[in-house]
Amino acid sequence: MDTALDADALRARLVALHGPYAALDVVASTQSTNADLAAADGALDRTVLIALEQTAGQGRRGRSWSSPPGGLYASVLFRPSGVPPQQLPWLNLIAGLALVRVAQSTGVEAAVKWPNDLLLGPQARKGAGILSEITADGAVVVGIGLNVAKLPTDVQPAPGGLAATSLEDEGAAELDRTELAVRLLVELAVLEGVWRKNGGDAVESGLLEEYQEHSATIGEHVRVELTGGVELLGTAQRIERDGTLVVRGADGADHGVSAGDVVHLRPA
Repeated sequence: MDTALDADALRARLVALHGPYAALDVVASTQSTNADLAAADGALDRTVLIALEQTAGQGRRGRSWSSPPGGLYASVLFRPSGVPPQQLPWLNLIAGLALVRVAQSTGVEAAVKWPNDLLLGPQARKGAGILSEITADGAVVVGIGLNVAKLPTDVQPAPGGLAATSLEDEGAAELDRTELAVRLLVELAVLEGVWRKNGGDAVESGLLEEYQEHSATIGEHVRVELTGGVELLGTAQRIERDGTLVVRGADGADHGVSAGDVVHLRPA
């Protein structure tokens, strides 16, 4: 297993003039790659920051994200001009699709759990998390934490009891983090580029169809934990054009969910 990321190799393959990114840096350790990029005044569109470990990684709703050495922790800053603000949540889902493509390229079964989890292997355990944030100057920072090496035995389950896993734990054929970073960032650039070219339209860009194809949430009985302690129980029906999840509740009505924690409920 590799112990470091080759920053020079990454720049040679990914940064302009030979690649889709404007800038890329690798640090040994930081509190949060998302926070670092968000605080970088005037950062260019498609700026990348990768860390070997995070000491204060962030998850949804201010939760901490376990970021032990051996994972791949990357944030990308986007300035998608020409995309309406209401379509920006798709960047979170696009990152999920990029992760699915990368995991499948290593021979690992993968699916996305709306809105921000990658599920790996036959037991559908959590192998990656995504957090997107809008900066003060209107950019979007997309943070990705992918578990690559075998996880320590003391890693706690995600909210809702979702067990954690990694590419190595699921028998991945590729574990070199430099190669995985290249694959991930290339797939992310391709998907985001098509989406941006189509003005953020997930249907015209083909992203909605691909996302629903790889969704582990659609068709599941779910509990959606909303703000204010409100819960919605029902069956996930589909993803809408704007990226919202439609859940059919016990009352038979469809409810659009734009943000919330989704728990897949197993039959008794």
